[in-house]
Parts: sequence; structure tokens; C-alpha cells
Amino acid sequence: MEHAEIFAALQNIDTPTITNVVATYPNARTCLGLYNPWTENWYTDQSIKCMYPELGPRIGFAVTCTVGLPDPSFSGRLSLLDVMDALDAGPKPTILVLQQKFPPEIAPKVGLSGEIMTTMMQTMGCVGCISDGPSRDIDVIRKLGFQYLLTGVCAGHGEFAVHSVNAPVSVAGMDVAPGEIIHMDENGAVKFPADKLQAVLDNANTLLAEEESRMAKIRQATSASHLRELLRGGGG
Repeated sequence: MEHAEIFAALQNIDTPTITNVVATYPNARTCLGLYNPWTENWYTDQSIKCMYPELGPRIGFAVTCTVGLPDPSFSGRLSLLDVMDALDAGPKPTILVLQQKFPPEIAPKVGLSGEIMTTMMQTMGCVGCISDGPSRDIDVIRKLGFQYLLTGVCAGHGEFAVHSVNAPVSVAGMDVAPGEIIHMDENGAVKFPADKLQAVLDNANTLLAEEESRMAKIRQATSASHLRELLRGGGG
């Protein structure tokens, strides 16, 4: 399958199912075991939340950047247009993973990405953004169908600067390198290598079929002992 077909299929699958296939249960036959599930930073934590749960899952190739206060020794080296260049240059669709490196006393007040920046990103083939800070223009962006995972929202920000583009980042407990695949929905986000796209889809479909069979058995149970009998030999 072409990656566009795989992406379309994976967009119909929830992110927790993808995490189960990527690494959650290393001993399960449908789990690829790509990471140690507890010691590696391969999915996001509860510090961020989905702004538009109704949009459903999004998937794309990771483009990364960091932003923070202007640094006189680094002033003018990079700008948001360099971020747009990176979004435009890679395979589509993309998801921007944006690490905010602001001092803690102002970090909760940086409503960074509004309608204009989001429209620029979307024009470059980006379908979502994950950031460890707030954003703004939430009601306006909702109409664009663009997904955000953020710490929250606030109304404004001061001057800021782009510090890096397409360098590894760490956002909300997830370490991301450019070009990795990001799958995200209202539960959070997970990453995995791009060369595992087909394997993730195949295993996710197998897992979903197995879970549906198991759920059918669970619904038949009339007692705990009956449930045990129904699931005996088929996994708990």
C-alpha cells in the first residue's frame, strides 16, 4: 500500500490501539515491541489535552521546532518561515511538534499559535500540532479542521523566536525526531518509525478483530465464573 492509503486507514483507528500495537504489551503477538513501554518516551502524558476531540484521529510525518524568548546571540537566524519551509519540504501530511522553551514564570501565558500561523501551517500540508504550551484563537481554528494537543489556551503572548527547526524535541513526555510518524487523537499522541507504517496497520487491524471477538464473549457473561469460562484459553 502507498503511505497515503495507509494513513487513510490508520486515521480510522484510535490512538490507544496504535500504542498497544507499538509497544504497550510486549508479549502480545500483535505488539511490535518497538520501545520499552515504561522507560522510553514514545507517547504523550496528561500534561496536554486535545482541543477538538470531535475531529477524530490525525496522522502525519513529524516536523519539529523549538521556540522561546529572543536570544541576542542567535537573533534573526531562524523564523516561522523556516518552519513553513520544513513543513513544505517533507512528505505529507505533516504534524508539527512544537517545543516551547520559555521561562516557567511566563510559559503558561504564551498563547503562541493563532489563526494566522495555523492557516500557514495548514497551507503547507500540516494537519495538526502538538505543543507543551498554550495557544489561542481556539474558536476560529475549530472551523479550519486543524487539530491541536496543548496544555491549554490563553489570549496573548510577547515577542518570541524560533530556536531550532527539525532537530529532536521532547514534548509532553514524548521524544520526537523529524520524519517519525505521529498518531494523535483525544487520548494523546504516539510516535513510531516511518518504516513501520504497514506493520502498525496490519497489527492494528488484527488486534481490533481480536478485541471485538473478546468483547462479544464478555457481553455474554452472566457471572464472574461464566466470564472466566468464556475467556479461558483466549486471553484475559
